[in-house]
Amino acid sequence: MALVGRRRELGAIERLLDRAAGGVGGHLVLTGPAGAGKTALADAAAVSAARRGLTVLRVAGVGAESGPLAWNQVLRDVGATELPDQPADADLDRAARDIAAGGPRLLLIDDVDRWNGWALSLLTRLTSRLATGTTAVLVTSGRPLGTAPELHLGGLPEADLRRLLADLPPAAVHAVWLATGGQPGPALGLAAALSALPDTADALTHLALETSSRAGFLDLDAGLVRLLEVAAGRDLPPTTRARVLARLARELLGDRSAQGRREELTDEAVRLARVAGDPETLAEVLDARLHALWDPAAAEDRLAVADEIVALARRAADARLELRGLFWGFVARAELGDLAEAEEALRAYARAGELAGDAEAAVVVVARQAMLATIRGRFDVAEELIARLEAQGHVIGLADTERLVASLRGRLALLRGDATAGEVETLRELARRLPGSYFEATAARTLAESGRDDEAALELERVLPAVLAGTGPRWLGAVADLGFVAARRGDPEAAQSLYDALLPYRGRLVVWGGANTITGPVDDYLGRLAAHLGRRDDARGHLDRAVDLEQRTGTLPWLAYTLAARAEVTGAPDDVARARGIAERLGLRGLLTALTPPADEWRLVRDGADWVLDAGAETVRLRDSRGVHYLRALLAVPGQEIPALDLVAGGAGLRVPPAEPVLDDTSRAAYRRRLATLDEQLDAADRAGDTERAAAVEAERAALLAELRRHTGLGGRPRVQSGEAERARVNATRALRATVDRIAAGAPLAGAHLSSSLHTGRLLRYQPAPGGPARWRV
Repeated sequence: MALVGRRRELGAIERLLDRAAGGVGGHLVLTGPAGAGKTALADAAAVSAARRGLTVLRVAGVGAESGPLAWNQVLRDVGATELPDQPADADLDRAARDIAAGGPRLLLIDDVDRWNGWALSLLTRLTSRLATGTTAVLVTSGRPLGTAPELHLGGLPEADLRRLLADLPPAAVHAVWLATGGQPGPALGLAAALSALPDTADALTHLALETSSRAGFLDLDAGLVRLLEVAAGRDLPPTTRARVLARLARELLGDRSAQGRREELTDEAVRLARVAGDPETLAEVLDARLHALWDPAAAEDRLAVADEIVALARRAADARLELRGLFWGFVARAELGDLAEAEEALRAYARAGELAGDAEAAVVVVARQAMLATIRGRFDVAEELIARLEAQGHVIGLADTERLVASLRGRLALLRGDATAGEVETLRELARRLPGSYFEATAARTLAESGRDDEAALELERVLPAVLAGTGPRWLGAVADLGFVAARRGDPEAAQSLYDALLPYRGRLVVWGGANTITGPVDDYLGRLAAHLGRRDDARGHLDRAVDLEQRTGTLPWLAYTLAARAEVTGAPDDVARARGIAERLGLRGLLTALTPPADEWRLVRDGADWVLDAGAETVRLRDSRGVHYLRALLAVPGQEIPALDLVAGGAGLRVPPAEPVLDDTSRAAYRRRLATLDEQLDAADRAGDTERAAAVEAERAALLAELRRHTGLGGRPRVQSGEAERARVNATRALRATVDRIAAGAPLAGAHLSSSLHTGRLLRYQPAPGGPARWRV
């Protein structure tokens, strides 16, 4: 590849080599996408180093495990000892000395972004040592490594691209520049394709329709969008115009602000294609429409359109479009919860891809097979398939490889209960690069499942408005992930809004995008949210439907988690035992931990129609009663006072009737008149010297004053009481005492703790006394 427009990079390489030739080592990292010219610059560096008399060693990254093998190949080339699997600092010092021992060298390391994390760490540790000697290290990578100095290879200006593509007319060069962003490799490839055309006059429209997008799923390829916008403004034949408009709408999927525009473009494209009557054009336009208007609620429509695309493609003998229709059929069937039919559609897609020789289709199949293995609990198979996906995706240059692998490994870790801080950070990094806050929702769930509930609740609060306002292929998955968080720690308003958003999708599976990730039945999330909101009957119904779907589809990990959630609602020991059995067989460590209560936790949970209080060494069964419900409400909020009226009513908000005085005005006036009369009688008895009479009057007067004081509040105001509040106090106290007595009969220690911890009156509370648990599970 001619090194047009790379003067800056060539100058930096020349300076690196000059220093090495003078006995001073160093390193330089060149980053950029495929086709940016990294390999050509490395080749030029090798030629320049040889002219200076420098020995050239070259390492090529060809896969995730190539890093350690590559370093040892270098060491073998210089006759040195290979590195152990876990090299110590002394091993690295020795390797650096051995590489540098032959005098000034150039060490070229290609494509290190294909290496695994261990190999990249080794690279950083080893190159820092090499740079202190006489070795020049030149590294190429598709992404930044954070090891300055780094130079990023961007696209060429149009003027430089015109020099590179001197044989093309200016209009064609402009089209190539728009389509490739000026990257020399893709530009040369498109120029070769254009030169094979009989006429390059309409190169712009040709490239608009045929150029592959350089962006990942839901990213925008700004250059391609510009090219399509220009083509859409030209006077084109109806079928060509339909294809241009449809592709423009598809490429705008990553622009959340373009929803209305996408609808207008696809409506016009479909109209033109149906009028034209060409099956190939109509199939292409319908496929683009499904992409552009990816509405989570339209699964049935996707299935019908997918079948139409397959039929049209077969009429047109177009294997590429048939593949697209088969893929849409797979996605729609997965969304609708029919995994058996979805797998059959995936097999048909795989066979069609093999016949067409489509390498990308093969990678898509591996990714979906890995996902299906994961949700069925075949974790070893899933790990093998994910590793194959990573290797094959890099080989064919699939733009979505990194995020596909991250999503699959992240979901596998979540199911197993192995979520780590590194996986959370990976998801947050994806969230920073992708639109819609959807990966932030998954990061929030990962935080919750790794026990960091407070952080998860903050993420929920941050991203909930943006997620609820969104749409598109990742929307339902993001809402479900936030629903999981809200069911654990969310406020009622957030939980209700997520419940309302998910409710139209009950009976379906939560499918992300093209079904590269599926995270369980929608009814599982609805059941958890309903339970959190206190609607136990709704929760039971949703969780029953989720269990039925999971049993029908053989998705054992989901089944274990849903059974555990249903046991929280119903207290059914059979669900707990079954969930624990599945978790033990599959190694679901997080679920096993959740199903094993801590030693310092007591529980009051449903068991069929009854309740079971489990207080460590003591267990007692209780009939369902008002007292048990009152006790649960108090245990759920230790130290918090609950008005008796609220407790009896089952929640806050009951209007208290206006309080009535204990003594009414008439009674108080009668007391005061009698006191005045007694005062007069006391004075008369004193004047007459009648001590017996005076004593009797004084006694009656003292009794009246005591009674009046008992019914008078602060400042002499009348003391009042509410009849409703008083009845609630009496009823709640009586019911609680009866329940505690029944507990004490079967569990004396638990009964004693509750007797000393429950405070009754108009305000009731559970204030834990010594001898009780660290926490209650109710």
